[in-house]
Amino acid sequence: MSTAAPDAGRQTGAPRPSSPQIVRVSVPQRSMRSELRAIKIVWRRELIRYFKDRLRMATTLVQPLLFLFVLGSGLQRLSSAGTHGVDLKTFIYPGILCIAVMFTAMFSAASIVWDREFGFLREMMVAPIRRSSIVIGKCLGGATVAGFQGVIVICLAGVVHVPTTR
Repeated sequence: MSTAAPDAGRQTGAPRPSSPQIVRVSVPQRSMRSELRAIKIVWRRELIRYFKDRLRMATTLVQPLLFLFVLGSGLQRLSSAGTHGVDLKTFIYPGILCIAVMFTAMFSAASIVWDREFGFLREMMVAPIRRSSIVIGKCLGGATVAGFQGVIVICLAGVVHVPTTR
């Protein structure tokens, strides 16, 4: 047995390690108010990302108009018998409207991949909120953007000469 002092092997004048300090972190209690706030923040972020991306806004508006002009005008003569006398643009407009809204909603859902790629999803996952609040916020954001897109396409019906009333 060695009877040497515990500091015998240490050089003289070396600082002594201090005891580890305990940092206390207080996490607020979960409440309905905090969950609704988290949903609102995620929803708002989706809207901000959509309105800041001008190229995305333009391409999602051009696609339905391109379908209407190319398919509606180009195939009018070929399909006059199948649409029972209804103009082809009027006939395919509801389908193009649905496609525009669905594509916008799907691309909004695909933004989760980008959030994961750039680390923002990790930051949301460690927040003291339910994960369902994140999902609900993303869904509401995507639905709002898709609804906004659908309203714009409906408003453009007159530009392409599609009647909105019967």
